[in-house]
Amino acid sequence: MLVIRRLVDRQRSYTGIFLPGEPARIFPTTDYEHARILQIYKQDKPYEDVINDFTDDSAPALAPAPSPRPRQKPQPRPQHQKPRQQRRP
Repeated sequence: MLVIRRLVDRQRSYTGIFLPGEPARIFPTTDYEHARILQIYKQDKPYEDVINDFTDDSAPALAPAPSPRPRQKPQPRPQHQKPRQQRRP
């Protein structure tokens, strides 16, 4: 399993990449560079033929479960009951 962590001290920021059985790779990065590394390595959903954190070999592939709470329609904002007072000239 690949672990990517942001490490910050008082002067610099670093990205650490950790793999089991391998020495840690820690190098200085900016926030932008760290976000790009995460974007490249992080899997955000299951993909066909890709084994990642979302892969469940024990269960057959199913559609995502529906949300436990139904989504509510947006309600219109209430209007003011009395008109605003005019400013005095």
